[in-house]
This record gives sequence, C-alpha cells and structure tokens, in this order.
Amino acid sequence: MSVHIAAVKGDIAPTVLMPGDPLRAEWIAKTFLENAVCYNRVRGMLGYTGTYRGKPVSVQGSGMGIPSAMIYYHELINEYGVNTIIRIGTAGSYQKDVNLRDLVLAMAASTTSGINNSRFINADYSPTANFELLMKAALYAKEKDIPIKAGNVLTADEFYPDDPDDYKLWADFGVLCVEMEAAGLYTLAAKYGVRALAILTISDSLVSGVAAPQEERERSYTQMAEMALNIT
Repeated sequence: MSVHIAAVKGDIAPTVLMPGDPLRAEWIAKTFLENAVCYNRVRGMLGYTGTYRGKPVSVQGSGMGIPSAMIYYHELINEYGVNTIIRIGTAGSYQKDVNLRDLVLAMAASTTSGINNSRFINADYSPTANFELLMKAALYAKEKDIPIKAGNVLTADEFYPDDPDDYKLWADFGVLCVEMEAAGLYTLAAKYGVRALAILTISDSLVSGVAAPQEERERSYTQMAEMALNIT
C-alpha cells in the first residue's frame, strides 16, 4: 500500500492505462477488461486490474494536471513495479489540420509547468515518448485506418488562460494540441527507465472554436482505449 493507492503489491499489472477521469477508468475496466477488480478507491481515484486477451492490464485515474498525475505515476512505478504507462485523454487542437476525433500521438511534450526548472537550472529539458510504444501505436493506426497526427504537444498548467490567444505562439512552432499531464509522465518515465506514451483524442479546436458533442467524444475514447490496449 502506498500513500495514495490502497493496493498491495501484485494487485496492479505491469502495464497501466491512465485517463484523467477516474470514472473513465471504471468505464474502461468494465467495458474492455475481463474479471476486473477494483484495487483503489482512495480519494475517489478509482483503479482496476483485469485481463485483456489474456494479458493483465490495470486502469488508473490520475486526476487533472501534472501535480495530481505525477503522484500516481511515481507511486505506480516505485511502489508497484509498473513498467509501462499509457496516458489516454482528450486535447484541444492548435492546428487547422488537427481535426475533431483525430488521435494525436505525443512524440514530445512541451509545458508551461515549472516541474523541471529545479532539475535543469537555466536549461530546458524535453521529455519524449517511448519509441517502441510510439511505433506500435502508429502501425496499429495504419492497420486500422485510423487518422492520427504525431508530434509535439503542450502540457499546460492552466485550463483557462487569461489570454485566449496564448495558443498561437505554440501553434506557430508546430505544437499540435494542448492537454495537462503528458510532460509529467514523460519526465518520470525517463527518470525511472520505464515506457510511456500519451495518446490523445481531439475533443475541441482552439483554431475553429468547434467542439465534439459528448456522444462523439465517447466513441472516440473507445477507439483510443482500444489502441492503447492493443499496443501493450
């Protein structure tokens, strides 16, 4: 048992899928996993372990933002021996050609967070995805004819920035979309030598102002979850 997760060693699989929303973790477990068992309810951050096509897989909510998510990443890796974490979440597009329902594979994660400032003084650290997982996801998308984009994403500390046009500078430098956890995940994965990938579904666009209806978001989430489960 760790500080924030009530499981004992052996309850959590080496591979963990991590949406931000704990209720999405519950939905994934009940929809895709066989014999799913809930191992955590601390602070309402639900976690489940079951099997997918005979392979043990866990699904754990992370909460919103780097501070919350990094607690769970750290404890899963260091207390439970997790060696593969795949973040699955939604993102807002920064580019005209990154469309609603597209899946984005985060090759790298820029950030407005200060998480690495104390580690790398007067320098910028660029956390990146695990190449093996990235390639597996890209090949899976090609096989299933799923539209994807791959590149740099922004992990933001603020959901509601003071200036709604802040995104344009990032867009000018090729950043595809914005989310809130990937840079934290990639940083800890690099530090502890584990595999990590963020797969993101575009749910809205800061360029056009359009947003996918909730029903369409759920269908896209299914596609993203299936991708994650099939590349582990």
